[in-house]
This record gives sequence, C-alpha cells and structure tokens, in this order.
Amino acid sequence: LCLTIQIFKSMINYSVYMHKNYITKDQTEKAYAKCQISEIWSLDRFARHISDHNGVFSRGTVKGVLSDTCECLIELLLEGKKVQLGEIGTFAVSIGCEPAASIAEFTANNIKEVNITFNPGPDFENMRSRAAFKQVTSRAVQAAALSAVKEGMDTVDLTALRKDNSTETPSGSDPNGSTSNPSGGNENPGSGSDSPSVDEP
Repeated sequence: LCLTIQIFKSMINYSVYMHKNYITKDQTEKAYAKCQISEIWSLDRFARHISDHNGVFSRGTVKGVLSDTCECLIELLLEGKKVQLGEIGTFAVSIGCEPAASIAEFTANNIKEVNITFNPGPDFENMRSRAAFKQVTSRAVQAAALSAVKEGMDTVDLTALRKDNSTETPSGSDPNGSTSNPSGGNENPGSGSDSPSVDEP
C-alpha cells in the first residue's frame, strides 16, 4: 500500500498597483502588491472550523472558550498586564495622549486613547514560506468588467481605474509619511525598506 501525502499551501490572491511611497516620501511610482481579502469569517464560523479540526470539543464549547478568552484578556489588559498566549503572540496596551507644557500640568485627562498592541508569536514568523500567491485583477477591474458585460459593451476603459487607484493612500500610511504600528513589528510586508503596506480592504 502506497500513500501519497500532498502538502497544500494557503493561496493568497493579490493585485499589483502603481503607487507613490508615502512612507519614504518617494514620489516615484513603483509597482506594489495588494492582498485581495476573499471573505470575512464570523466568530461562529471560526469556532466551527476549530471544532471540525480537532473533533473533541463542540462548536458551542469552542465559541464559549473564545468569548471568555476575549473577556478575560480585556480585563487583564486594563489592569496593565501583558498577556502571552504562547504561539499566538503577546498582547499589551499602549496609550495615546495630548502633550502638556510640563509634567506638573499633565493629568489623566490628557490620555485620549487606550490601544491594543500585538506582537506575533513564533507560529506567525514563517508564514511567507507557507503561503502561495496568485495574481488576480483588482475588484475595481472585476466590477467594471461585470458592468460592461451587463451593458453589452465589448471593451472596458481601464485608464480611469488606474488613475483613481494611483491617488489612493496605501493602508497603514498617510500622505505625510507617518505610519501606525503600535506592535513595533515590521510595517512593510516587502523585503525592501521601500515597500509600503498596501493591503486592500
């Protein structure tokens, strides 16, 4: 008896766009990839997925544990604790505030935000080696093509779509070049320092 074991890699769809780099303030447009998110999973569906994988705990049990985990995590974070969830990673809080002219003038009222920081665990460190990629057209192009088909048109004008997309600000950066990355991890998914984060919503 000969068994063939096939290893499947996760497939990530991506589209390629021309963008200016708002992080390095490089005004030269270069090609970058954007993830195409295929779907959003609910907690209930995620719990069913976990239950189907191990076959020991029911979906309800898994969902209850996940919900309780979230509640307890919030409680501990608000107590100023850092929580290490093994292979998942480490959760902590950071605060955002308005500055005061002096230490004496600074009060708790200057603190305006309490944010969650997340540092990925070891299981997330080798995700690039476990992933496979497939280039696809953007959702804007897909929508334009579908609209053209419905209207009986033979061609689609992509020039306007490219122009509209080139003016978008990549996710994770603003036009002034500042980024938001409270976890302290690598903001840029690419291998080079000039790769902006451009995940598509």
